[in-house]
Amino acid sequence: MITRPGDKIFKALTVGSGGFVVLMIALIGIFLLIQAIPSLVDDNANFLFSRDWNADPGVFAFGVLDLLLVTVFSSAFALLIAMPVSLGIALFLTQYAPRRLSKPFAYLVDLLAAVPSIIYGLWGAYVLAPALSPISAWLNDTLGFLPIFAQGSSNLEIGQTIFTAGIVLAVMLLPIITAITREVFDRTPPMQIEGALALGATKWEVVRTTVLPFGRAGYISASMLGLGRALGETIAVMIILSATDKHFSWTLFDGGDTIASKIARAAQEFNDPRGAGAYIAAGLVLFVLTFVVNAFARSIIAGHKEYE
Repeated sequence: MITRPGDKIFKALTVGSGGFVVLMIALIGIFLLIQAIPSLVDDNANFLFSRDWNADPGVFAFGVLDLLLVTVFSSAFALLIAMPVSLGIALFLTQYAPRRLSKPFAYLVDLLAAVPSIIYGLWGAYVLAPALSPISAWLNDTLGFLPIFAQGSSNLEIGQTIFTAGIVLAVMLLPIITAITREVFDRTPPMQIEGALALGATKWEVVRTTVLPFGRAGYISASMLGLGRALGETIAVMIILSATDKHFSWTLFDGGDTIASKIARAAQEFNDPRGAGAYIAAGLVLFVLTFVVNAFARSIIAGHKEYE
């Protein structure tokens, strides 16, 4: 096999680009770890299991558990809403909609990804929250005996709750999950679809027996990537959620902070290295969490040759 100079240059550039990305991720992790260790050593509380956060120099007792719970809970709620909606949109665009309608509609869904986070936050706080207030009150009155719908730390009339933030996050996840799922469904082998139709299968039976089994891994992986986006969302969540000193009580009607929004709220106070290190330690937890989620998404795809 003849190797030309252009091939060597192209290979060096591609290998170097891939190595550069890995190096940057490693350097970010090392930076977070180095900056966090001094504050973790001086921490007067259990960082992983304490639910109190006080990074003031006089007290300096902070724990990430409550922030982590709010982060995971709000993101999981958003994913629970976004996954079925995204699946329905992807199936409609690839299997049911005519071509002249599917492409413009797909572009419209993709445009949701271009809307800045701050716009979503303002829309959620000033438009969606008041509109959801009666629904929140009804859920609380009717299903308040369930912990997830119990009265929380936030005022339901204002609507600055995990319930509102989760719905906004779900809207933000739609373009990510839908775009990837749509591409996966489009790659379903035509022979399988035609074979099912030849055997007399209905449209839904074709979708159920060929499209969904083929695209299941890709759909789940897309959802995990969307979850990674939700875990790290900052501005929209910070605008919507009301800050509170109360602990998270496993209800959708709580306020509070995610790890990302907590860091953003305190960014202007990062004049003390030890205090800033406490927030960097929380950022390290978020970094590891999103890395684990994305790695899990890759592991789902790894066993399917059609996605490689």
